[in-house]
Amino acid sequence: MNARLAFRISAILGFLGVALGAMGAHALEDTLTAHERLDTWETAALYHLIHALILAFIAGRAPFLKGAWWAFFIGILLFSGSLYILSLTNVTMLGAVTPFGGVAFLTGWAWLAIKGL
Repeated sequence: MNARLAFRISAILGFLGVALGAMGAHALEDTLTAHERLDTWETAALYHLIHALILAFIAGRAPFLKGAWWAFFIGILLFSGSLYILSLTNVTMLGAVTPFGGVAFLTGWAWLAIKGL
């Protein structure tokens, strides 16, 4: 993957983060409230957006740190993705996936701390 494609994917993830956050606040509010998962959805959207920004930042810098980029990407999928699905379905065992996303986020941040930009 090159930096240009990574940046585009980052932008798409940012777009999706805003869209999903808005959906949780409006279109899905009744479902999330019924499942008592509105806070969970908001946490998913917050982490999603923060890490979409860092993805774009990494993709826009030289050298392009692919390992850190992939760690954050996987973190969004596993952490935020599992929380989104958990919030909609109320299948609590999906919460077992969430910590793996958190570890991916930590890996990305550690990668940046060690490799620098």
